[in-house]
Amino acid sequence: MKKTVTALWLLLSASSLYLYSSAAISAVAERVISLSPHTTELAYAAGMGDKLIAASTYSDYPPEAKKLEQVASWQGINLERVIALKPDLVLAWRGGNPQKMLDQLTNFGIKVLYSDPQNIQGIADNLNLLAEYSPNPAQAHQAAARLLDEQQSLKQRYQQQSKPPVGAFLQFSHQPLFTTSGSTLQSEIVTLCGGRNIFADSSVPWPQVSREQVLTRKPQVIIISGEEAQAKNVRDFWHGQLDVPIITVPENWFNRSGPRIMLAAEVICKKLSEISSS
Repeated sequence: MKKTVTALWLLLSASSLYLYSSAAISAVAERVISLSPHTTELAYAAGMGDKLIAASTYSDYPPEAKKLEQVASWQGINLERVIALKPDLVLAWRGGNPQKMLDQLTNFGIKVLYSDPQNIQGIADNLNLLAEYSPNPAQAHQAAARLLDEQQSLKQRYQQQSKPPVGAFLQFSHQPLFTTSGSTLQSEIVTLCGGRNIFADSSVPWPQVSREQVLTRKPQVIIISGEEAQAKNVRDFWHGQLDVPIITVPENWFNRSGPRIMLAAEVICKKLSEISSS
């Protein structure tokens, strides 16, 4: 009797293991389409690069992403082409892809996974979620853990300073003049680095503001996404009204909700620290 029970237990265990393994294998996405640059970066970071068959315009990192067929842009999604490619997983950006078209993909039986992280933890969560569909789940989990480790390291280095936080104006355009509230990833980076977003209290995520509003809040630094050419334009815009340092951060590092946000954080933390020490 004891042998029979043992044999039955082993049989059930083997069956369970087989079912678990089959489920794990079937969960791996074999044909993946990314509909935004940040989801493309997340897919590669999660070890899914070999499974990507198409992406959006401006999906340019890592370099091999440039070789992918482009099926989406700011104008919309090439729905017919996406369906023809027969993906088993589409990575979508709810804030940037037309919801009606995404609903149509779902109606065709295509799985749509949404990604719109608003903070560093959200990016890590996205990577851990993608691990379920990746042929290299360990890589996805490691990328998520590394991101959070880098966040903690920067927090310990820059938030423990005794000096008051540097008041920063995050300028994303000047005609019209747009900034960001405290609810965004970009504002979180400034706080992480020991700075203070002067429009953190805005009731909308991306408020349009006036010159007068900015000047009233007396920023000590301006942070922009771009290169030195953009910094010159910003200096010209504020000429005679606001003369403060301008921190430039590569646009694709700072504007995309992907792992490279930590490269942007390194730049901002270093520059803010230098300003607070001067």
